[in-house]
Amino acid sequence: MYLASLRTSHSRQATFFACLVVFSALTPLDSWGQSKRYRPPARYVQFGQPDQAEGRKILENFRLQGISGDYFLEFELHVLPRRGETHVVKGGRLWGGRNEIGPVSRVELPAVEGASARRLLVQNGATGSVWISGTAATSTLPGALDPSALFTPLAGTDLTAFDLQMPFLYWNDFVFEGVAPVRGRPAHVFLVYPPADIVALKPELTGVRVYLDTQFGALVQAQQIGTEERVLKSITVLDLKKVDDQWMVKTIDLRDEATRNKTQFVVTGAALGLDFSGALFDSAALGSAITPPPAERIHRLSQ
Repeated sequence: MYLASLRTSHSRQATFFACLVVFSALTPLDSWGQSKRYRPPARYVQFGQPDQAEGRKILENFRLQGISGDYFLEFELHVLPRRGETHVVKGGRLWGGRNEIGPVSRVELPAVEGASARRLLVQNGATGSVWISGTAATSTLPGALDPSALFTPLAGTDLTAFDLQMPFLYWNDFVFEGVAPVRGRPAHVFLVYPPADIVALKPELTGVRVYLDTQFGALVQAQQIGTEERVLKSITVLDLKKVDDQWMVKTIDLRDEATRNKTQFVVTGAALGLDFSGALFDSAALGSAITPPPAERIHRLSQ
């Protein structure tokens, strides 16, 4: 939870998925112990090894892109199980921006059967973190997310804090594999490898393959990879919407390749060109409610 109508201004598009993006220089594995585990081999998609320095520049440019200014999104989570009834989690909200560390967003998820309401602060960058709080300020104090909960589903869906943060876009160990077609357009392909802390949390995750549109440098798809190069989960940008002369992601599809269940992140409203107080992205503020922008500032996005 996009490629049919990309435009030049698309280079500034993002939601929290497409905005939270940073890559760093190629580095060795984090530890001797990690080097002993399965490591997906690079699959170069052209004759000869692609220029890794060129790949590094592509990634460095990619991390600088995003929506201009602060922004607010209203969204829904469409739960599409392979078997059983589909349902929609409505009332999601997101405040996004950028600080000295990198892209940052405050995400509010409504209460659903079996899951309480949650507020999350998702900070990306070289020193990114995730904080979480319940919505009752008097009963739940915000705190850094327990790393063991990074892969725990939220709001009764397959969406996780890991999906919200997309920390793999900051992992230091990567290989530029070249250019391959994705959803009808050429994309730069990168294979990134998890650091030791992620390996400890999710040993079955051995890498993530990331696809960036060659013309606009925007995220097209990310595939979480397990042993024997089996795809565990896919994140695919499905379509875009133009708001205030900026192209932004409208629908993102998250697919569990084992269960074939899907969750779609669907933006239903957007307000761009805002200017938030820095305190809004303070983890201590998670216990307090934030008023959305006035209704007249929010563009309604049709299906």
